[in-house]
Amino acid sequence: MFTGIVQAVGRIVRLDPLEIDSGTLDLSDVAVGDSIAVQGVCLTVTALTGKGFTADISAETRRVTTGLDRGGATVNLEKSLSLGDRLGGHLVAGHVDGVGDVIAFNDGVLQVRLPSGLARYVARKGSICIDGVSLTVNQVQGDAFEVQLIPHTLEVTTLGRLAAGARVNLEVDLIARYVERLMA
Repeated sequence: MFTGIVQAVGRIVRLDPLEIDSGTLDLSDVAVGDSIAVQGVCLTVTALTGKGFTADISAETRRVTTGLDRGGATVNLEKSLSLGDRLGGHLVAGHVDGVGDVIAFNDGVLQVRLPSGLARYVARKGSICIDGVSLTVNQVQGDAFEVQLIPHTLEVTTLGRLAAGARVNLEVDLIARYVERLMA
């Protein structure tokens, strides 16, 4: 489990196996087998390197996510929660529900189009995870939603680099998925 509070921005060094330069992320308490969210995708650490870690990516993960396929690309990083950690964002599993398309990004307002079938899980003032960042939904209209990004978020994540046409990993609120299942 994660919180969607990005701990560092890293960089993709190699694609196969995926190797991440973890930047300022402290890996002193990370072991092989631990989980780290990379661009919102829960990955298992397969080796620790001098400046980061490696992880395998399944064909299914590559198929349903974006942002892990370009060497040199910057990525949001978050280590998994430990019992007793603060839950500053919201509960995030690191299981991407779909890839959204950025419609517009102006003056801190990010508008994203949802993939088919995910709109029902997104509610005004609810939580959503974009590229591993926990955010509050401000508006929902049809298959699109809007969030506002504060300067701090823009500074410490990769979201400030987004522009119309960009693709982003989306994870809808975990509780909304379970409520739907219970109601079925």
